[in-house]
Amino acid sequence: MSLSLQNELLRILDTQQLTPHFQPIIALTERKIIGYEALIRGPSNSPLHSPFNLFETAERYDLSARLEFMCREISIKHYANLKLREKLFINVSPSVLLEPEFKTGETLRFLEKFGVDPHSIIIELTEQQPTDDYKLMREAVNHYRSMGFQIALDDLGAGYSGLRLWSELLPEYVKIDKHFISGLNDDPIKFNFVRSIQGIANSLNCNVIAEGIETKEEFISIKKLGISHVQGYYFARPTATPIISIDNSLFVAPHNEHFELAASGLAKAESIAKMITPISSATCINDVMALFQHNDSLAILPLIENNIAIGIIYRDHFLSKLFSSRYGIELYGKKEISSFIDNTPLSIDKNTPLTEVSQSVTSLMHNERAFIVTNKGEYAGIVTLLDLLASITQQQLQDAKHANPLSLLPGSVPISKKIDYLLDNNIPFSIGYFDLDNFKPFNDVYGYNSGDDMIKLVAELLVSFIPVEYGKVGHIGGDDFIVIFTCADWLERCQAFLKAFAAIVPSYYKNADVRAGGIYAENRQGQNCFFSLMSLSVGLISPETTRQCQSHVEIADLATASKKIAKSIPGNSYFIEQRIQVQAA
Repeated sequence: MSLSLQNELLRILDTQQLTPHFQPIIALTERKIIGYEALIRGPSNSPLHSPFNLFETAERYDLSARLEFMCREISIKHYANLKLREKLFINVSPSVLLEPEFKTGETLRFLEKFGVDPHSIIIELTEQQPTDDYKLMREAVNHYRSMGFQIALDDLGAGYSGLRLWSELLPEYVKIDKHFISGLNDDPIKFNFVRSIQGIANSLNCNVIAEGIETKEEFISIKKLGISHVQGYYFARPTATPIISIDNSLFVAPHNEHFELAASGLAKAESIAKMITPISSATCINDVMALFQHNDSLAILPLIENNIAIGIIYRDHFLSKLFSSRYGIELYGKKEISSFIDNTPLSIDKNTPLTEVSQSVTSLMHNERAFIVTNKGEYAGIVTLLDLLASITQQQLQDAKHANPLSLLPGSVPISKKIDYLLDNNIPFSIGYFDLDNFKPFNDVYGYNSGDDMIKLVAELLVSFIPVEYGKVGHIGGDDFIVIFTCADWLERCQAFLKAFAAIVPSYYKNADVRAGGIYAENRQGQNCFFSLMSLSVGLISPETTRQCQSHVEIADLATASKKIAKSIPGNSYFIEQRIQVQAA
């Protein structure tokens, strides 16, 4: 059997019976395909049809390098024949990367043969064996970068030395191994692992690709983490003739995105976009020159193909490049303006909240000064970074007007706006009205500074138990807090919070008062009374109940009534609207 597999592999190599399938890699912010990974298949009637059997057999018979070079040539050939504009990710093992044939430019010869720009190619390092010579790897990667290639690191977290390779090679892309993507929506360990990887990537200006996404729930979790690129069956399977666009309905938004819309006054990307008349990418450079000459205020020109933005021309850069050579006009004048495009511009959907726009721009844009705003993928305007900065600054000033000065949490105005937005868009949520019990006596006996410390404790604890991806915490005055939960485990989070609060409160009292179980202070009638240690009463409204409400006013009435019932229960307690009473902590 082994001999027959070896012969079968040799037959496949001799006759070049390999077929590339292309799986799209999608940029989430732009909601479009930015590249395709080439995945090789053997003949359909062969025992080596699957890539696993194919490459395992090649390794067994020391034919890996020959197989990889053939895969590369066939992938580039098909990529060129399909006339794809997006980048091509080709898999390369580190050992083959260091082969003399690779270093002497075999891949460049393939590209030249089929008319493919080296800047279109991303070498995706697939680590199957230990990699020890990091110095040699760095030299090799720098050599390929000088030719125009970019580098991706595959299966981060699964290989022998993924993090070491990442730090040594500083690739433009890293792919998180699909093991950590599968089911991460139900696995906090995987979720936090991926969150850590994204944090490292942000600091290194590296793009993270989450591969192996198969379900909507996995995608929503990935989106919450701010991952910039995705790949997987949820979007598209590998095919010989790849798809050229992604169904917009697949980009379902997690609830916290809608939530942030309300937090920022419902401001979206379209609110600051300017409609600058675009030009065709086929426009000749002489005509572009004339446009700039006849309009002194024109600083930016978007380029489109079939109403899809493919580039941005900046006046100063354009003129500098044109006149840097003595014969610039003669050399370039009749060429298409697309020859001046260095990078595909960042594109943002018009309905994206400005808070998310800011995050995307920070993580994805480096030297660019503007980005494209789209409507269903088509050009809808352009935004400069200066306009975005001005808008974000204005929003922050507006938010600061309504923030509580002690906790710096949003006050009643932004909280009301959020609730109305969630109601208007039928987004499920629950409400928690948190109120301190026996706060005034504590404040009178221990002083205002201690009272402020207690308020800040509640604020900090709430924020730690309800991070932004699960909801929003508001401080509506005094010792009253409102939480909008946009997560399914809202009740469990409330219970965990009350338990943590009950454990920490005694540390804010003197030992004698803790032993006594409380303090003596005057009540509102001026009588000296005993008051137990502080506790929290929480009025809760379930998603089933909020769904039936019409406005934040109705929600406020229900939350107040629910909180009032909770306060009649001794100790840390909550009450869920629908008159279901539960004792906690």
